[in-house]
Amino acid sequence: MNTTILPSTFVLTLLLAIGLVFFIRASAKDRIEQVKLISDQPEGTLMAQLQQYFAQRSYQVISLDKESNSVTFEGMVRPSVFLAILLTLLASAGSLSLALVLSFLFPDYGQFFLLLVLLAPGAGIYYWKKSNRKEQVFLRVQPSNSDRPLAIAVTAHRDEIAALQKAVPVRSAENSFEV
Repeated sequence: MNTTILPSTFVLTLLLAIGLVFFIRASAKDRIEQVKLISDQPEGTLMAQLQQYFAQRSYQVISLDKESNSVTFEGMVRPSVFLAILLTLLASAGSLSLALVLSFLFPDYGQFFLLLVLLAPGAGIYYWKKSNRKEQVFLRVQPSNSDRPLAIAVTAHRDEIAALQKAVPVRSAENSFEV
């Protein structure tokens, strides 16, 4: 094989391996967002629906502040089995690719580089441990009046906000909202 092909293939494979490591790390990262949601429903009805929604998702009220019209829910986030398996498979493919390139570069030690594949389950384990955590959802209701609808500031994981918007009759607001 051409001597310039192996080093360039090694560099590209190493860059892909570095990208894979960052991808695995990002899989368990918090993605907290703050959005303003509005609803045409009365405050009492909407708050009852929100409390029922979060109770169904195993969240509990940990803080209630009537002065600022805010409530904080807390619940456990379960990791995804599919994502844990996917990350393990991706790590297996990446470590196998790196091992093959290293075995071509250093043929005397080729068998030892294949042991890198044994590190692949660590990706799934890392994701599983980091993703199994408590998360909080912070809601603050802006008092409504006759000329504008009820507004709620929600600070939560972006997936939780998306699920909330599908389950409860609220929509995103255009203007910013001070929390």
